[in-house]
Amino acid sequence: MIEVDNLHKAFGGAEVLKGISTSFEQGKTNLIIGQSGSGKTVFLKCLLGLIDYTHGSISYDLEKFDGLSSAKKRILRSKIGMVFQGSALFDSMTILENVMFPLRMFTKQSESEMQDRAEIVLKRVNLLDVHSKMPSEASGGMQKRVAIARAIVNKPKYLFCDEPNSGLDPKTAIVIDNLIHEITKEYSIVTVINSHDMNSVMEIGEKIIFLKDGEKAWEGSKETIFKTNNEAVSSFVYSSNLFKKVREMYLKG
Repeated sequence: MIEVDNLHKAFGGAEVLKGISTSFEQGKTNLIIGQSGSGKTVFLKCLLGLIDYTHGSISYDLEKFDGLSSAKKRILRSKIGMVFQGSALFDSMTILENVMFPLRMFTKQSESEMQDRAEIVLKRVNLLDVHSKMPSEASGGMQKRVAIARAIVNKPKYLFCDEPNSGLDPKTAIVIDNLIHEITKEYSIVTVINSHDMNSVMEIGEKIIFLKDGEKAWEGSKETIFKTNNEAVSSFVYSSNLFKKVREMYLKG
C-alpha cells in the first residue's frame, strides 16, 4: 500500500498540491483523474520520487520515503514499474532489449536468465515473434504492450502508468485497460494510473481520486461516481453528452 498524508508541493510562491491525503491499495487499479492543471502530473512525480514535495509524507508499505537511505531508495525503485505516456521505448534497441533493460539495471541475472524473463512477459502481453523488431516497426498499441512488459519484467510491487491510453484508438485503449487490470490482479500490484479518460475510469476504476486545483475534491469508485452530487466531479465526468445519457440510464436502474 502507498499512503499519502497532507501532501503539499509549491514551485516558488505557487502552491500546486494543497494537502492531499489518500491511499492506494494493493491488487487494485487506482486512478488519479482531473482536468489539465489540476495537479495530476505533479502528484504522480512526487509519488515516484522524481521531484521533492514541500510538506507532508508518502509511505510505501509503512516506510516513509523521506526516511529511506540512498541504498533503500534504490531498492524501492527496483520494485517500481513505470508505463510512460509515449511508451518511451529506446529507438536503438530491439523490443527484447527494451524489455530486458530494467533487469540490466537492477539485477545480476545472466544474459540467458534475462532473456527468458523478457520472453515470459512479452508472451503475457500477447506479443509473439516480435523480439528482434525495432520499436519503429511496432504499432502504437504494440508499443504500449511492450512498455507494459518492460514495466513488469522485474516483478514490481508498484506499477505507475501515465496516460497509458494516450494516442490509442478506443478499441485498443480498452485492450490496454484490461491488460493493466488483469496484471494488477495476477501479480497483486499497487497500480496507480494518471488519466483523463472517462472510458478508463468506467472500465477499471476500482478506486478513483479526483483532483481539482491541487486538492482532492472527491474519492470513490466507478460504482459510486455516477451517484455523487459533487459539482466538481459532475462537471468533469458529464462534459460528454454520452456520459450524461449513461448516468441517466444508470440512475433509472
